Amino acid sequence: MRDVVIVGAGPVGLWLAAELRRTGVEVTVLERLTEPVPYAKSLTMHPRTLELLAMRGAAGPWLDEGKRIPTTHFALLDNRLSYANLETKYRFVLFLPQSRTEALLAEHASALDVEVLRGRAVTGVRDNGDSVTVETGTGEEFQARWVVGCDGPSSTVRKAAGIDFAGTPSTLSVPMGDVRLAEPPEAVSLTINGDKGALFLVSLGNGRYRVSPTDHSMLHIPKDEPLTLEELKESTRRVVGTDFGMYDPSYLARFGNATLQAARYRNGRMLLAGDAAHIHMPLGGQGMNLGMQDATNLAWKLAAVIQGWAPSALLDTYEGERHPVGARVIDDTRAQTALVVSTSPENKALRARFNELLAAHPSLNHELAVQHSGLGVSYGDTGWRMQDLDLGGFSVFSLLQAGRFVFLTTRDGVPDLGPRVDVVRVAELPWGGVLLRPDGHVAWVDGPGNVEDAFAGLLSGG
Repeated sequence: MRDVVIVGAGPVGLWLAAELRRTGVEVTVLERLTEPVPYAKSLTMHPRTLELLAMRGAAGPWLDEGKRIPTTHFALLDNRLSYANLETKYRFVLFLPQSRTEALLAEHASALDVEVLRGRAVTGVRDNGDSVTVETGTGEEFQARWVVGCDGPSSTVRKAAGIDFAGTPSTLSVPMGDVRLAEPPEAVSLTINGDKGALFLVSLGNGRYRVSPTDHSMLHIPKDEPLTLEELKESTRRVVGTDFGMYDPSYLARFGNATLQAARYRNGRMLLAGDAAHIHMPLGGQGMNLGMQDATNLAWKLAAVIQGWAPSALLDTYEGERHPVGARVIDDTRAQTALVVSTSPENKALRARFNELLAAHPSLNHELAVQHSGLGVSYGDTGWRMQDLDLGGFSVFSLLQAGRFVFLTTRDGVPDLGPRVDVVRVAELPWGGVLLRPDGHVAWVDGPGNVEDAFAGLLSGG
């Protein structure tokens, strides 16, 4: 019997599998597709996700391949959010097609001996009380102690768990194409917002560009209706006056504004992460990042329960911490959608005013940048994200590569925290001591109480 079966070998499933395997958990990933998808559903990697990769010593390949953009958009407005003053080493959005991210994550997982089985469409999941049975269309059955659905909006795991997926369906569609441009703009990334709609354009490398016009006159077309190159060109011309000479499409599709969130992220031995738990309009490229951050939060908790040093109640904190984060992103993308697609005179005036505010008020610009980057997420009073501080010859993130707890202290007396915590004495810290969770969030900082009680309380799920 396996410890965990993960359904879905997208970025979230692969990252979760690698995080679990790093701690010694036996994990198998089941994927319905026989080959990875060649096109890129997502392009954007935000600073917090890069930090998660860096904590495991894995960020290098992404940084080597991706395009670094020091700004991002809010609602495709002309005045963009600046990442220049973020408190991180990664003050940029990294553009890299999801197909490459999946390939790099597959290599990362393979190096940790993660088992990935393709061509296994999961058709049913049964919670047996003390185990889970996962059935596939090939007639195979996989027994595991836990199952995690990373299998997208139509998640078989979520349906088997009886978890409601509540929200609103798609009411509009936006075209998107990966094309070559005979007359490309000088900017690597471009957003334009006007009376007839908005445009997102970004270089994918190798002469290809992603072009997505939000054409107010074409929002009513059903999401599943095939998109043609001529339609993409016409919509782009209507919005910005040119189609940039686009030709040779490699991917044409439409996306909608369906916004749904799982009522729960766990039912018994079934858990959800990524798009199985939440979907929203892909404004700001937050979806994949949100899912990978789900996986990082879940992995250490699930490993602790499997390995017997925490009760299953600890898993309830996964939903308690991540569900509000997903809800916040959903509210954010709904607000952006309202600014992008509304054609009323009142909303056009609101869009223009908000665009002015982004330029006139650096504090608002910075607050939104922190939110979009993922750096502002915290869990309770002490659960803020730890920066990659220089500790004199080494960094905080270098201590987190094993995916274990780390206690940093400037004092001689070392508390007895057991074998699950790496204790590191350092010369200087802003505090006398700080306990870090494996996901890089603070579990305890020097102050009231003691670290031993804080650690025990954290693992109890209290």
